Amino acid sequence: MGSIRRFEWLDLLGLVTGLTLLAGLYFALVYAPTERLQGPVQRLFYFHVPSAWVAYLAFFVVFVASVLYLWRRSAFWDRLGRASAEVGVVFTTLTIVTGSIWARPIWGTWWTWDARLTTTLILWFIYLAYLAVRSYVPDRNRAARFAAILGIVGFVDVPIIHMSVVWWRTLHPEPVVVRAGGPALEPPMLVALLVGLVAMTLLYVYLLIHRVMVEETRDDLQLIRQGLAE
Repeated sequence: MGSIRRFEWLDLLGLVTGLTLLAGLYFALVYAPTERLQGPVQRLFYFHVPSAWVAYLAFFVVFVASVLYLWRRSAFWDRLGRASAEVGVVFTTLTIVTGSIWARPIWGTWWTWDARLTTTLILWFIYLAYLAVRSYVPDRNRAARFAAILGIVGFVDVPIIHMSVVWWRTLHPEPVVVRAGGPALEPPMLVALLVGLVAMTLLYVYLLIHRVMVEETRDDLQLIRQGLAE
């Protein structure tokens, strides 16, 4: 009965997520006005920034799950960390790709070793290494410990990324939403961004729940195999 209810909630969450993503597309492509200087390419902003936000959120969850795993040695926190790291890498990739597409017409290049871009790329490599540790260290418990330590240390890069445009000279614009004087966006643009943030966050939650369920099933199958081998 519990499983049935869980799938009903997941189906509802999936429906709400899909509708919110459609709303996000409408607000980004239709409702928000075209930016005067950058033109239509600026609409990538409504996908780029929410993707970056979700990547930060995903790696924060990895950080918390890693701390709690090292403290409690609970399989749940280990699974949550693994699942969130995978989803976080996907959203970091999306952030880098949308940023590169946006940079090409504005900066005249797909990539530059800008402070924010470079620190974001480092973050991507850190959590690829996290996933590699999970995959290639043969001892399961040791892999979980090593990955948890990397998940904690790697999260240090997130505030560095956020503050990079303040600490160093960079091509990347300074914050336009979270700033001392309030958001530097027209109200329709701010609404479109907020809808995009909600949509991407819901997508993250939906994917995370599914990944945790997959990890739980994988762990159960591994225990069954070990029991049969004995």
